[in-house]
Amino acid sequence: MPHHLKSAPGRSTHRQDEAELRKTVEALIADIEENGEAAVRRMSERFDNWNPPSFRLSDSEIRDAVDSLPQQTIDDIAFAQEQIRRFALAQREALNDIEVETLPGIVLGHRNISIESVGCYVPGGRYPMVASAHMSIVTARAAGCRKVIACTPPTDGQPHAETIAAMSMAGADEIYLIGGVQAIAAMALGVAGLGPVDMLVGPGNAYVAEAKRQLFGRVGIDLLAGPTEVLVIADETADAEMVATDLLGQAEHGPTSPAILVTTSERLARELPQEIERQLEELETAEVASVAWRDYGEIILCANDEEMLAEADRLAFEHVEVLTRDPDFFLKSMRNYGSLFVGPETNVAYGDKVIGTNHTLPTLGAARYTGGLWVGKFLKTVTYQRCTPEASALVGEYCSRLCEIERFAGHKEQADLRVRRYGRPNRTRQQAE
Repeated sequence: MPHHLKSAPGRSTHRQDEAELRKTVEALIADIEENGEAAVRRMSERFDNWNPPSFRLSDSEIRDAVDSLPQQTIDDIAFAQEQIRRFALAQREALNDIEVETLPGIVLGHRNISIESVGCYVPGGRYPMVASAHMSIVTARAAGCRKVIACTPPTDGQPHAETIAAMSMAGADEIYLIGGVQAIAAMALGVAGLGPVDMLVGPGNAYVAEAKRQLFGRVGIDLLAGPTEVLVIADETADAEMVATDLLGQAEHGPTSPAILVTTSERLARELPQEIERQLEELETAEVASVAWRDYGEIILCANDEEMLAEADRLAFEHVEVLTRDPDFFLKSMRNYGSLFVGPETNVAYGDKVIGTNHTLPTLGAARYTGGLWVGKFLKTVTYQRCTPEASALVGEYCSRLCEIERFAGHKEQADLRVRRYGRPNRTRQQAE
């Protein structure tokens, strides 16, 4: 049985009051519905100290942001976007339309059709999330979405040049400098010149996630994201320096970000706390990462690989690093995770920023039933069917009897009409005529 050498007190003591959060976001959305752009402006000024003549950035403002950056920054953004685009296009090519004859004269098929219009949210807040522009906008474009608009909050009352450049280079049709609930609601409801869009994607804080949850149904969403999570699976081949670095690298996201080590090595489990304290003394984001580790960090000692596998699948974490002698065992066997980082040569930061997989991933156990954002999220798989007259009559006889079982008289008549029109006696008579 797994043994907890360090538990996470924050799981029970620092939970946000979800009911109050829901109530707050509900009131904000209702205000925007009722008062439109005026409400959006009030919120933008209140939360971001930002109330420009137009929230939409002009072409010249976008060019100025791009031109203000060093060429190396532009090249780095372009490199990251090319990796994400290449992988997304490969995923799209794997999603084929199909058509099959299931019985003589019965043809069924499906088509993969891209979402018409998408709103991409690129968060700012504590950190300007430049990479989120790549993950949402580039992927939507790879899927074939016809219109992509994007929102990001101002940083210290100004556009964040690197984020704006990334949004533009990724292919956004329109860029708006607006954040939070007001951005999500404006895109969904078509307020302040934004939208309405058919789908909302992108990470954000708890208020953004709750706004997406409340608006789901009016629009589609990618997923509901909570605080970022990292799980490191390690055995005696791993070292404390790398494990601590990779745990703290995600813990710096926020004070409620879980960071967990699952290991079969008692040596590693005992060395890790001291190594984390050593690194925190030098880490620029220690003020945040230290709280996350204190309140949401865990060390779980397991007997063998199979027990680590069971524990990892139970946790169903967003990011999972595998630092073991046989990482392929976990690649082949694990079922519940957002993205898997196989071997010490890769790490979560690669996935977050540049390697090509998408960083918008399931949290809070959602990896048990969904994957993360990918090109397929921007597609609708829709079906169609056609029948020859003979096949229609054949299926109609079965359908009629099944409708009768369910007492659907109108459904039954749809089938009976085809049987009468296309059944064998009528077909013979029609042919003779």
